Amino acid sequence: MSITAYLFTALTAYGLPVLFGIALIASVGLPLPTSLFLIAAGAFAEQGDLNFTWAIVLASSGAIIGDNIGYGIGRWGGRALVTRLSSVFGGKPRLADAAAAAQQWGGAVIFLSRWLLSPLGSWVNLTSGMTTYPWPRFLLWDALGEVVWVILYVTFGWMFSNRVQALSAMLGDLTWAVIGVIATLALGWQLIKSFRATRSAEGDAATTVCSNEAVSRT
Repeated sequence: MSITAYLFTALTAYGLPVLFGIALIASVGLPLPTSLFLIAAGAFAEQGDLNFTWAIVLASSGAIIGDNIGYGIGRWGGRALVTRLSSVFGGKPRLADAAAAAQQWGGAVIFLSRWLLSPLGSWVNLTSGMTTYPWPRFLLWDALGEVVWVILYVTFGWMFSNRVQALSAMLGDLTWAVIGVIATLALGWQLIKSFRATRSAEGDAATTVCSNEAVSRT
């Protein structure tokens, strides 16, 4: 039995405490299909097996606690520990992407990586800690993003309880499509900036040459 199947069995048997634990350990960095578990929790709530409000409260709390553990590892564990962990979990490219995004967008990337760019979430936690991003601001953006994420997916599960697998696949495809669009726009913006810088340097060089020629003629 895979770990995902085992956790689904545990969620069915024990309910909300398992949902809390899944959200927590996934936010720390263990690769789990947490969005699928949230959708399933919403479906269970619609069927009367779970309490809808408590599902949102406990899943949000677990995710926020896990994120802050990741932040603490990044801040006090040191760059060497973070690099070692990223090597173990095969996340070096994502760690680099998260560091670049965090440096450029700050609080916005923390908020968006909770629900829209969720594959980067745990890596943003680590890089936020590594770069000593202010913890109160991290907590604010993190909490806002996690609550949006949990409400969104649990509500989807509630509304489409008979189409859980299809909905999960659709949302997963949408997430990667959004990441692709954002990456393309970011690359395009960098190219434009580079082009403008090159043109500006060429213009300055041409002005300097013209000035030198004018001085020589005089």
